[in-house]
Amino acid sequence: MNQLSDNMRGALLMCLAMALFTFGDAAIKATGGALPLSQLLVIRGVLASSALLGMAWYFKGLQFRLPVQDWALVLARGLAEALAAFLFLTALLAMPLANVTALLQMLPLTVTLGGALFFREPVGWRRWSAIAIGFCGMLLIVRPGTEGFTSASVYALCAVGAVTVRDLVTRRVSRAVPSLTVTLISSITVTLFAGIWSLGQDWVALTPDLAALVLMATTFIIGAYLCSVMVMRVGEVSFVAPFRYTGLVWALILGFLIFGEWPESLTLIGAAIIVATGVFSLLREARLKRRARKPILPRQP
Repeated sequence: MNQLSDNMRGALLMCLAMALFTFGDAAIKATGGALPLSQLLVIRGVLASSALLGMAWYFKGLQFRLPVQDWALVLARGLAEALAAFLFLTALLAMPLANVTALLQMLPLTVTLGGALFFREPVGWRRWSAIAIGFCGMLLIVRPGTEGFTSASVYALCAVGAVTVRDLVTRRVSRAVPSLTVTLISSITVTLFAGIWSLGQDWVALTPDLAALVLMATTFIIGAYLCSVMVMRVGEVSFVAPFRYTGLVWALILGFLIFGEWPESLTLIGAAIIVATGVFSLLREARLKRRARKPILPRQP
């Protein structure tokens, strides 16, 4: 990999991160709800937080002396992450893997929308059009008013909203705060949230199969976190970011091979629309940022 350019290394790491996240989701879905969700989140959270602590120490990204404003934002991000985990995994256990993964691809569009509505970030007509078209693609997937629109669909859409809040809050965190510190605190917050939630529930004894699935899910997400950190250290964001959509390809493959799921034609069309508009929005935002950084030269007389 050393012979590859930074952009190509970043693209490969992003593809690997998305594959690992999707494999982790598939492992959780394979438990079939045999474990209480709170128990699953506690076990995964303890192991993942321990690994993140080691990664933060190794990469020298551990910093807890933060301004009060950053602490408030980081904790708010953690709460949004906890809510998103509950909503997403609840939807994941009841919906086809590809469907719920496709809905999550709305994030570049919903974050752009949220930035415009709440932070008055400038959004031109091209990105407004992409957002509108992307939401049409979302409607093709969930199809409200039909038999396919269930409570799981509502959970999935609410998960998109929670992750959007998480990402919007993350944008407000000072750049001086290491990303690994932010991720670690979020992971600990999710674990504490799940631990409190589990107090009113009976834990289930782990069978060898369930233990293996939980361990696989945790290993995959730790690897995904590691790749995500490495992605931020190489390559240009405008080049690397669109490769996040490779996760949908893995969701289609794993959903078919493991669970015998294949989305309906309208769902595939909706997913394609979301991907196309999301890539356009990412590339357009990157182009505008480059233009804003470009110095304006004085006109020659």
